[in-house]
Amino acid sequence: MDVLLAAALGYLLGSIPFGYLLTRAAGLGDVRAQGSGNIGATNVLRTGSKKLAAATLLLDLAKGLAPVLIARALFDQPDLMPQAAYGPVPVAALFAVIGHCFPVWLKFKGGKGVATNAGVCFGLAWPLGLTYALVWIGVLATLRISSLAGMSAVVCAAIAAALLGYTAFVPVLVLIALLVIWLHRANIARLAKGEEPKVGARK
Repeated sequence: MDVLLAAALGYLLGSIPFGYLLTRAAGLGDVRAQGSGNIGATNVLRTGSKKLAAATLLLDLAKGLAPVLIARALFDQPDLMPQAAYGPVPVAALFAVIGHCFPVWLKFKGGKGVATNAGVCFGLAWPLGLTYALVWIGVLATLRISSLAGMSAVVCAAIAAALLGYTAFVPVLVLIALLVIWLHRANIARLAKGEEPKVGARK
């Protein structure tokens, strides 16, 4: 029952479409009608509003962080033992990302999970969040390709969990990494052709 409640908590919080709501409230229309068609911060940036993009980024991060922290508080799982790998906390983490990517409110068409997974990683263990942030920001600052930065971060977070001893979180972070990479399959095709746009360029 705890696992089911954690899954529902993660999904409901993760599915709040902040990018869609913020751009609508600002009178900028449906963010899904432009660029990549998703509701994440990178596409919100294509509206021309850096403030809305920053707000979307922070709120998407928060909706990954919140369910993990709430699940930990409600279900009292402070340890990082391997037997907790499929317990309420990792499940809340997974479903927060699933909620963002497939929100019921938008007919299951959302974002690609990168910012939400950053929040998840900080909630699971701050060293994982720090690793995620450093890789994400580092690749983005160097290459200015959002998709590559996001995919690099999700992969490195899973590797960091294994190397730093957070073995309870390796399975869920691997699942999230696979989901995020799958959602970036069109970006991967463009990267292979050298056609992936850089941040700041119009798509």
